[in-house]
Amino acid sequence: MSVDTPVRRRKLTPQRLLLHGFLIAVSLAWLFPIAWAVLTSLRSYDYTAANGYVSFGGWTFDNYVTAWRTAEFGQHFLNSLYITVPAVLLTLFLASCVAFVIARFSWKLNIVLLGVFTAANLLPQQALLIPLFRLFTEVPLPEFMSDSELLYDSYWGLILINVAFQCGFCVFVLSNYMKALPRDLYEAAMVDGASIWRQYWQVTMPLCRPALAALATLEVTWIYNEFFWATVLMRTGDKFPVTSSLNNLRGEFFTDNNLVSAGSVLVAIPTLVIFFMLQRHFVRGLTLGASKG
Repeated sequence: MSVDTPVRRRKLTPQRLLLHGFLIAVSLAWLFPIAWAVLTSLRSYDYTAANGYVSFGGWTFDNYVTAWRTAEFGQHFLNSLYITVPAVLLTLFLASCVAFVIARFSWKLNIVLLGVFTAANLLPQQALLIPLFRLFTEVPLPEFMSDSELLYDSYWGLILINVAFQCGFCVFVLSNYMKALPRDLYEAAMVDGASIWRQYWQVTMPLCRPALAALATLEVTWIYNEFFWATVLMRTGDKFPVTSSLNNLRGEFFTDNNLVSAGSVLVAIPTLVIFFMLQRHFVRGLTLGASKG
């Protein structure tokens, strides 16, 4: 016969009240812009123009239909897919290869190599705008890879620029994760005659799935939401990713904020879906990464 253990509650001190109050305030401040955008997107412009945004009424879903048609989100979602999926896969593969070398082998330039890859995240992207723009306009590509026959105004250009800027962070995270793996696993694999490639692919990568899932969630969000390089390195409107297509909802002399809010909500939906699908793996990867070392 089991005896229920009474739940012990922590004493509510002024410090805990202050902490909870601070956390609630930060949470509300973080959620307010999202809630405001959703609320604005569900109201007609005529109603808000007459009654102001601090009012309730004028509910409609027409903004979503108009935003989808005006910005041509169907095509631009596909453009984002063409850019995001290869960029994320290539980033994780290259970063895992570099991280494996840094974590598995000890040599003089080990830390230097890690610093070089991490330094890319410390450079402001605007500082590299002019040299990269000139580089992209001079690098030729075959016609079947780019209509412009240049790296400029092509999906390949955006894929490469995202891989270049995201690899550093992924190398830093994965190298620290791999260093915490037991070296006995590699010694056993070497005894069994496993090559370096098999040690990487069949030993290391399966153990890094939580960390890879967490990084994949972050990378999809960052690359999908990337706006700066798509605007600079693209000139053909039909090739723009979905974030850049939001400019189609802005007029030269007038902007319907309700319509822009609806478009922003539509653009944010895929990242929310991916996050909730990978939430368990994302949290598990962060937790295991925090407990290692």
